[in-house]
Amino acid sequence: MPIPINLLVLSITTSYHLIATWLENKKYHPPGQLIDIGGYKLHLYSKGQGKPTVIVDHSLGGIDGYFLIEEIAKLTQVCIYDRAGYGWSDSSPKPRSTQEIVKELDTLLNIAEIQPPYILVGDSFGSYNMRLYAHQFPEKVIGIVMTDGLHEVGLLKMSISLQALKLFFMSGFAMSILGSILGIVRLLGTLGMFELLKKELRHFPKKILKQVKRSFYHYRHWLTMWREMWNLDLSSVQVSQVKSLGNLPMVSIKSSTFFKRSIWNFYLPVQAADHLRDKMHTEILKLSTHSTSLPATQSSHFVWIDQPEIILEAIQKLLPK
Repeated sequence: MPIPINLLVLSITTSYHLIATWLENKKYHPPGQLIDIGGYKLHLYSKGQGKPTVIVDHSLGGIDGYFLIEEIAKLTQVCIYDRAGYGWSDSSPKPRSTQEIVKELDTLLNIAEIQPPYILVGDSFGSYNMRLYAHQFPEKVIGIVMTDGLHEVGLLKMSISLQALKLFFMSGFAMSILGSILGIVRLLGTLGMFELLKKELRHFPKKILKQVKRSFYHYRHWLTMWREMWNLDLSSVQVSQVKSLGNLPMVSIKSSTFFKRSIWNFYLPVQAADHLRDKMHTEILKLSTHSTSLPATQSSHFVWIDQPEIILEAIQKLLPK
C-alpha cells in the first residue's frame, strides 16, 4: 500500500528538522553564557564596556536585541538575555508572568555579577517586565526605555475585536508548536518566508538573522509565546501595582501604526489596535514626571526591525552627559 503523499512530506520535513537541529547544535554555540538560576539555565549575552549597563528585554516571542547589540555596545556595556523558553535558554517550570520573569532576571544579573546602574530597555511585553523591575529595584535603575510599551488600562479592557485577535494569535502559536515539531517552520524559514513576511529583515547581517530565526524553529519558543500570552492578564494585574516611577528618566517610543497594511494582515483590526496603542502610550507617559515621548514615524509595532535607530536615540538620551 503506497504511503500517502502528505505523510511522506511530513516525514521528510521532520527528518530534515531533526538532522538540521543536530548539525546546528554541533556547529553553533551560544554567543553568551548559559547561567543556572536554580535548576534551569538562561542565556546572557554581554558586549561593550562602560557604565551604565543597558539591559534589554524583548517582546513577546521576540529576541530582537540581537539586531542592535553591536550598535548599543558602541555606546556602553549592553546585556541581552533570552527569557526562559527562547533562544538558547531552557524552559522554566514557573508561570510565564511578569513577576516570575523579573525574579529570574534579577537572579541572572546577580549571579553573572552585572553591576548596576542599569538603563532598562523593554520592547512591547518586555516593557511590563522592565517597569516592574524598576519599581522593585529602584536603587539599581537610572533610566528606562519603553518601545511601543504596554499598559494594563488598555489590555485589561480590550474590545471584543481585540480579544478575538488575541485568541487568533494564541491559536496560531498552538499551530506553530506542531509545525515546529514537524519541521514545517524550519522549512519555511529556510525558504525565506520570514523575510517575505517582513522584508525589513533583509537589511540585517545573515549571521544575526540566522541566530534569531533559530529560536523560532523549536517548539519551546512557540509554547513560551503561548504561555506568556495566556498569562498576559495576570502580568497586567501584577504590573498595575506600579502606579508611578517617580522622576525616573523615561523615554516612551511610539510607532506610527501597530501593523503596516499588507496582503498578509488586511483582515486584522488595525484601527482598533492603533486606538489601543494610543491609549496605552498616553498612560505610560504618566508613569514618570521625567518622561519623554519619541515617535517612530516610519515604524510598525516592530520598531527593532523597522526603525532601530530610534532605540539608539532613546538610549543616548538617558546616558549621562
